[in-house]
Amino acid sequence: MQISSLRFSQLLSATPRGARLARLLTVQQLDAWGWPPACAVSESAALVVAELAANAVTHGRAQGRGFRLTLTVEAPGTGTLRVEVTDARGDHASRPRTAAPGPAAESGRGLLLVETLATRWGWEPYPPSGKTVWACLPLS
Repeated sequence: MQISSLRFSQLLSATPRGARLARLLTVQQLDAWGWPPACAVSESAALVVAELAANAVTHGRAQGRGFRLTLTVEAPGTGTLRVEVTDARGDHASRPRTAAPGPAAESGRGLLLVETLATRWGWEPYPPSGKTVWACLPLS
């Protein structure tokens, strides 16, 4: 018996429009796979993708380079959606960090949201100079 996976991957421009498109494509692809836009899986995935894509545009942008969104449901029925956002910068300054922002801070809460919604998340280098930030979300 062969175990198949569902996979979607798209290169997007490292712009606010590209980040918005990543979120919209996530919802559309999950709908095609059987998770409608109004379900918890789709809503959680849209929030995680929005944050990771916004970070790729804000902190991982390199002149003339985009970012890649990848969604994977390995062996459907196992209960996990893996979201990956790969950007062009892997230097120390662009690595994802979670830190509690001050009460008046206007930013800095996005990765805390990812941490809350994901069963696990992290990042890894993407040679030669980029990084992939990933999050695994429950499909139940």
